[in-house]
Amino acid sequence: MALKDYNEKRKFDKTTEPKGKTKKSEDKLIFVIQRHAASRLHYDFRLEMDGVLKSWAVPKGPSLNPEDKRLAMMVEDHPYDYKDFEGNIPEGNYGAGQVEIWDSGTYEPLDDTSKLSDEKELLKELKDGSLKFILHGKKLKGEFALVKMKNAENNAWLLIKHKDKFAEEKYDAEENVSPKSLVSKFIEEKKSLKSSKKKP
Repeated sequence: MALKDYNEKRKFDKTTEPKGKTKKSEDKLIFVIQRHAASRLHYDFRLEMDGVLKSWAVPKGPSLNPEDKRLAMMVEDHPYDYKDFEGNIPEGNYGAGQVEIWDSGTYEPLDDTSKLSDEKELLKELKDGSLKFILHGKKLKGEFALVKMKNAENNAWLLIKHKDKFAEEKYDAEENVSPKSLVSKFIEEKKSLKSSKKKP
């Protein structure tokens, strides 16, 4: 089962994360990017495929600058319903910390000449280690690629923006995040807690 690893890593009586069940969009394939303050702040990049969300942890967050080649570590598949998940994963649980949705929308393969369905084309590209797709998000738009790194760990990929009309010369995913967001507040609370512990 695609979600076996996901389910084994979670204690559903302790976390509000959705239980691992496969499900599909009725129309276009969806993507979601979650900002996740766990032991370190990172962004979880998720693409719907085969009834689950194929998932990558992107430490520096996605970029609209084609010069930025962002490391993306592939992690276990997440259930489709994770697309709506926001909130706190309690201490002592896998991925403990605060999660919020940073961007979401639909996506499609870049190759529109393929005789395969969109989903089958993307699954083929995933297996080949080179995914090319178009994102229709609120923040991320246009062409992107996820490329598996050679001679590296099996789960190490690069997330790269293609040069198109949505590309930007300088981009920082953190730049337009509200200091009042769930994750920002959580980070500040952790900082103040640490500094108060250091005081004699």
